[in-house]
Amino acid sequence: MKKSVALASDHGGFELKNSLVEKLKKDGYNVLDLGTHTSESVDYPDIAVLMADAIKNNKVEYGILLCGTGIGISIAANRFPFIRAALVHDGFGARLSRQHNNANVMVLGGRTTGTEIAYDCADIFLNTDFLGGRHARRVEKLSHLC
Repeated sequence: MKKSVALASDHGGFELKNSLVEKLKKDGYNVLDLGTHTSESVDYPDIAVLMADAIKNNKVEYGILLCGTGIGISIAANRFPFIRAALVHDGFGARLSRQHNNANVMVLGGRTTGTEIAYDCADIFLNTDFLGGRHARRVEKLSHLC
């Protein structure tokens, strides 16, 4: 059974999010589309809250967030102690965000990431396991920084 994943974006990531939703559904993932559902302007912190709720309440295992560059929504998502959101730009970053950081949310820039790169990143992110070991100690320390 494929993993469950939520996708959410502000207006800057709206088009790429929609493409990813369709691709992941086609690939057999259990997809929860948290919006936005139009190209009208919305505030990225509000979108991060929707993702945090979905993860905290175990509606999904993983998330993919998008805004124009991915920067703002990354900052917002990482305010929640149970989210490890990683802004990625390529497959290498997507892989290491899972292997080394046990990221549960991948972030993409809707205006900076091409569709094929986004598909590749999503596939790698959702199919890469956390390595544990020395990385587990480091990830555990993240929970105690605040």
